[in-house]
Amino acid sequence: MSEPTAVKRTRHFTPAVFWPSVALILVFVLLAAAKPEGTNSVIANISSVVVKNAGWCYILAVAGFVVFALVVAVSRKGDTVLGPDDAEPEYSRGSWFAMLFAAGMGIGLVFWGAAEPLQHYNFPRPGSGVKAPGSTPSPDAARDAMNTTFLHWGLHAWAVYVVVGLAIAYAVYRKGMPVSMRWTLKPIFGDRIKGRVGDVIDIVAIVGTIFGIAMSLGFGVKQLAGGTEHLTGWKASNGMLVGFVVVIAGLAAISVATGLDAGIKFLSNFNLVIAAILMAAVAILGPTLFLADEFVADLGNFFDKIIDISLETLPFSGETGSKWLSDWTLNYWGWWISWSPFVGIFIARISRGRTVREFIIGVLLVPTLVTFIWFAVFGGNGLYQQMFGHKNFIGPDGTINADIALFQTFDNMPMTVWLSVLAMLVLVIFFVTSSDSGSYVMSMMATGGNPNPALRVRLTFAALSGAIAAVMLGVGNSEQGMKALQTMAILVALPFSIIMVLMCVSLWRELARERTLRKRIESEEYAKALAEHVAGEVKAGIYEEITQHGTGTQARPIETTVDLRRFFERLSHQARRRQNSAEAPILGETGADAAQASEPAEAAGAGEAVEVGAAAGEGSGSGRAAAGDDGGGRPS
Repeated sequence: MSEPTAVKRTRHFTPAVFWPSVALILVFVLLAAAKPEGTNSVIANISSVVVKNAGWCYILAVAGFVVFALVVAVSRKGDTVLGPDDAEPEYSRGSWFAMLFAAGMGIGLVFWGAAEPLQHYNFPRPGSGVKAPGSTPSPDAARDAMNTTFLHWGLHAWAVYVVVGLAIAYAVYRKGMPVSMRWTLKPIFGDRIKGRVGDVIDIVAIVGTIFGIAMSLGFGVKQLAGGTEHLTGWKASNGMLVGFVVVIAGLAAISVATGLDAGIKFLSNFNLVIAAILMAAVAILGPTLFLADEFVADLGNFFDKIIDISLETLPFSGETGSKWLSDWTLNYWGWWISWSPFVGIFIARISRGRTVREFIIGVLLVPTLVTFIWFAVFGGNGLYQQMFGHKNFIGPDGTINADIALFQTFDNMPMTVWLSVLAMLVLVIFFVTSSDSGSYVMSMMATGGNPNPALRVRLTFAALSGAIAAVMLGVGNSEQGMKALQTMAILVALPFSIIMVLMCVSLWRELARERTLRKRIESEEYAKALAEHVAGEVKAGIYEEITQHGTGTQARPIETTVDLRRFFERLSHQARRRQNSAEAPILGETGADAAQASEPAEAAGAGEAVEVGAAAGEGSGSGRAAAGDDGGGRPS
């Protein structure tokens, strides 16, 4: 563990990471507060250039993350334990799934559950060949809407989290490194990761994380305000938005002060139950059989089109396609990538003791399935009302109000008020867990990987997250503020997507190297057992011959027996010595030993042929053996 501690750190934080991160965030907040329109304009222009020139990079990278995760899961590399080989998971599977889900995309699921399928139904994806349905129900538009929604919220989103989370978990629990983004790339950058290179990686991760969280908080507050207006008639003003931010940020601060187990774990488990009750209520009170049929059909349609829509860059749709891609797919990919340091480190923190395969299946497949069910229920309910229930969600301006779309779907169902209140409760708790988890993770990165960062540091990042959301929503037009947050998430995601590609390369190398070392140890153990077995059989046979024929005239066989016994004893001793020298690094219990894992094993392998050859020469009935010397100066 001596290498990682070379990063300079004060008692509470790492100055080279903490201060630049805080400074960049404060500069953005001050500019956005003083010059909101000018700041938004500059950000939008930069984003337009990035989308036009590097949009395909986002698309290809995220699709590649899905492939990478699946390949690692089905390979023998998936057998590796995230920790010592005998490590046990810290949390039950139920608690683990709850914390994964709550941290991963809680607010967004509530906000977009009904709104996104309705958006894509009424305004189909360019290049899909589907026309806007108008007043006539369109099954093709509905299928394409659910396909697009599943793309944005399913495998691809969670594959982004898998890459970062797995790289962190392997570095921390298998190699003994601190909990920080930089150490995932140590196999590539070596000792440079302790200096400016590592500082830049952690700064990018912190800045990206805080904008991703602020964007989620903004969505949550807008929906809370929209729900309040829908239920009570109180107008959702900017003052109401800021008030919600302040109140819920205060609740998040209380959760921060209580710690991981008492705060996040309890709230995550509780909210999972409430969210499940809400989803079950909508499924039962809504068109139940239609929702079941729709879910099965949606799965088939999505996996039938998955390759096509995963790699779609809309090159033949001109400016319309470019704008749609920026507003939707690239916006989501930027959102997930900006969230990935936060979610990745958090799920790594709670995943010690699980195998790589279990980690990937748990993080990639289980939340994806639950997400698909969620959208099939809430989105399917909205589509059913739009297509067959004579409900029109399109406003006078020709758009859908995403802030209140969920509450509008409740209007045509029994227990309208109760469903709305339950949805707002889920939203508030998701808000708190996101802010709490995010501040915890950013604090770890800012303190050099300290798993228990100082409370003042955690409260600092919780306050900054709330400040960004409050400023962007409370100053000027809240819609422009949210657009600016979305754009910043896309911009910060570009450099971090490059870091993620390097994580894949680094992790693949390390898993392959460990697999090779394991094979070497297994083959040496087999050779040792075989040598001991053969030696025992030979000695038993010769001793049996001596016993049967006596020793008076059998001097030569006795000498041969001594020679053979010594040969096999030396072979066994050498195998044990090589095993002991190569075994320690593979356990992954210490960081310093793991960094030098290959050296003793390679040294032992290099000397194997010489040592065994020498032993064979000594045991071949040479003149020295016949003279009664074993080659080491000792009489036989």
